[in-house]
Amino acid sequence: MPLSRKLRYGMVGGGPGAFIGAVHRMAAALDGTMELVAGTFSSQPEKSRQMGEALHLDPARVYASYEEMAEQEAGRPEGDRIDFVVIVTPNYLHFPVARTFIERGFHVVCDKPMTTTLEDAEALCRLVAQYGVLFAVTYNYTGYPMVREARARVRRGELGAIRKVVVEYSQGWLATPLEQTGHKQASWRTDPQQAGAGALGDIGSHAEHLARYMTGLRLHALYADVHTCIPGRRVEDDAQVLLRYANGARGLLVASQISVGEENNLNIRVYGERGSLAWYQEEPNVFYVRSLDGPEQVLRRGNAYLSPEARHATRLPPGHPEGFIEAFATIYQNVGRALEARLTGEPAPAEVMDFPTVQDGATGVHFIQKALESSRRGVWLDMDYQPPET
Repeated sequence: MPLSRKLRYGMVGGGPGAFIGAVHRMAAALDGTMELVAGTFSSQPEKSRQMGEALHLDPARVYASYEEMAEQEAGRPEGDRIDFVVIVTPNYLHFPVARTFIERGFHVVCDKPMTTTLEDAEALCRLVAQYGVLFAVTYNYTGYPMVREARARVRRGELGAIRKVVVEYSQGWLATPLEQTGHKQASWRTDPQQAGAGALGDIGSHAEHLARYMTGLRLHALYADVHTCIPGRRVEDDAQVLLRYANGARGLLVASQISVGEENNLNIRVYGERGSLAWYQEEPNVFYVRSLDGPEQVLRRGNAYLSPEARHATRLPPGHPEGFIEAFATIYQNVGRALEARLTGEPAPAEVMDFPTVQDGATGVHFIQKALESSRRGVWLDMDYQPPET
């Protein structure tokens, strides 16, 4: 039996001037099954109050700190408190905020990278297991229907054994010292105390997870060349990483935020024995399939010839583009249905459990730290890694 009400969530972060908080709110609202009822939107209580007013929230549920929010919401009756919390703060706060809410028994949706250290990431894995909560990390690009179609075709063996993976995430917005102008996003994303890593954490983690999700391959080793192009910048803004996978495949990952003229150029190409495929995030409703002895195929989102996995992530008929918000919403939709199953005591279908987990988050943090270490030492590093079980 479906839940007889909307799921209630609170948000930490996402205050005035924030980019990703608004994206999360739009995505959570898209399918009409969730409502924002509480939040602490800024470390400055007055800004948090202003954001709460703008979102028309009950002033009693707009809190001065995340600690107060966790305590007060946990003290509310079960039928009134939030069901889960969304964390959209700068990266260094992800761990303490998540830990605080997990220890109060709340489920968590957290932006990436999950933490700034591997120790914190593994601690979250253990906390999730201890308290039995759901934890999702918003690697949102896996929510695109055509990404799921590509993964389905790889799983069915249509490409044969995978030989090579090339994944690139290039932007140009940090090609100048933008952080020196007071730009809010640039300021915290280039501050190692708040962000942890630079391009590798901000966008390289997306590229690594996309390749892992689409191909199912596990990394065996990597060699990274990480560089800071802008004088005085305290984090890396450009990286090239050679990859070796456990099945013998080779790969290349590029993460750059100084590539002038690039907007959000995330793309991936997967080459197998019998065929290859390519997907470009800036044109997300199509992907390309190529074979040894046939013409290139261009597949389009929304059509009946696609896999059940792709159709599950599709909301509109063919010819009506779906994009960034819808991909984010697919993550929220699955998390929401998994939570509903928990609350009603019913099993969740397998397709509903298709969202990035706390272990995906830990694997991403492991990749970031190993890439930085490899570049610093100038050596290949072993990447065989298994995060703590949940």
